[in-house]
Amino acid sequence: MEQEEAEPHVLMFPFPALGHVNPMLKLAQLLSLSGLRITFLNIHRIHQTLVLHTNLQSRFSRFPKFRFQTITDGLPPNYTGGLTKLSELTHSMEAVTKPLLRQMLVSSQLGPIPTCIILDGFFSFMVDVDAEPRIPVFCFRTVSACSFWAYSSIPSLIEDGQLPVKGEEDMDRMIVGVAGMENILRCRDLPSFSRVGDRTDPILQYSVNQTIQSSKAHSLILNTFEDLEGPILSRLRSRCPNVYAIGPLHAHLKSRLSGEITRPEPESSNGYWEVDRSCLAWLDAQPSKSVVYVSFGSVTVMGDRQFREFWHGLVDSGRRFLWVVRPNLVGGKDGENGIPAELVEGTKERGCMVGWAPQEEVLRHEAIGGFLTHCGWNSTLEGIVGSVPMICWPQFADQLTNSRYVSEVWRIGVDMKDVCDREIVAQMVNDVMENRRNELMGSVIETAKLAKTSVEEGGSSFRDLERMINDIRLLWRRRIKSGLA
Repeated sequence: MEQEEAEPHVLMFPFPALGHVNPMLKLAQLLSLSGLRITFLNIHRIHQTLVLHTNLQSRFSRFPKFRFQTITDGLPPNYTGGLTKLSELTHSMEAVTKPLLRQMLVSSQLGPIPTCIILDGFFSFMVDVDAEPRIPVFCFRTVSACSFWAYSSIPSLIEDGQLPVKGEEDMDRMIVGVAGMENILRCRDLPSFSRVGDRTDPILQYSVNQTIQSSKAHSLILNTFEDLEGPILSRLRSRCPNVYAIGPLHAHLKSRLSGEITRPEPESSNGYWEVDRSCLAWLDAQPSKSVVYVSFGSVTVMGDRQFREFWHGLVDSGRRFLWVVRPNLVGGKDGENGIPAELVEGTKERGCMVGWAPQEEVLRHEAIGGFLTHCGWNSTLEGIVGSVPMICWPQFADQLTNSRYVSEVWRIGVDMKDVCDREIVAQMVNDVMENRRNELMGSVIETAKLAKTSVEEGGSSFRDLERMINDIRLLWRRRIKSGLA
């Protein structure tokens, strides 16, 4: 135990959703590469699913100072609600998980007292910063800086009467008074929870409260980079004590691993379903930049009508497409109507459909020319690094703000928000693949270059990660000096 205490110890705890666990695991690898002792705490059922479908254990087995630890969220092992039943999940975690975590900390079940806790900012309530033992909390927000800033603006927008939104006729009204976002956001571009008609809505209140708490943490970690969101990061630094912008994490990890002399690391795959790698062979047979990659992430659920509209739109566009149709993507399938012959034939000629794909590899593939996405932040960053223009169909939370920035600020894609029509799907696919391609590709290529430069030695994200690691070591030295270790 004495030897364990003779070095910094970081406890990491992600919110139990794939879009949150995935970047936290990448950050865990980066910190492990620096030699820090890491304990990665995960919900039982999430950890078991990752072990079943990914190379999780072999990937981290190389780090002798790394270990996984699990904890319950108080819900049944087969629970599938996740973000779709946020209140149920958070209430259970506050009642069951939070006391268990505190017990783990005071009983040394997690090893030596952590130097700091890197806690997912979406459940800041999990740690009472004033409770003993007092451990500095670094809040890791897995959303973009612009969406986090939009979250932060909600209380003032309610106070001055701009929210709640007054129905569909109000959705295109421009939001005013949000510093750094002048003439950018409409009501429909705010995080989805702000669309509720009641300011006392529990999801609205929860999201706002967690954002406020995140800003009060010892430090704020964001998976972004200066050249993409510098103006908003400057605004955040005026409110938060310490901000580390260390993304794109997947590119940052790839860059650091590429400099190692040892054998190459296996492709990082963090998913809840088995990856179908046959799609890579299919892509190998397609012409350069000819394929639209379609994936709506791990949470989005669409109705059967929406599913068919997308399918018709993809086939009607005349473009090749690779579509991730995960097992639970479609709710309320109407199998009795059968699949129209033209969809079957169009897919046979130009399409490939898989249950889950190795997305980072797919977006780097020479055959990919466009990305139809839900605009979750991980997917958006992966599209940016892959130099792939995007068609955004956001559904909830930060995705709505991300898509607005993709189309109107960064100009690296088009926004199909609040629309699901086969003609518009076909039109926007063709806009990205041909009609507006030259207009978009200049920004796409430049943004990708800036992203990659940021994570190389001397880049802004590289420097911020080094600063964060040094700050963790400094916290540990202070703890040693005070006799608390």
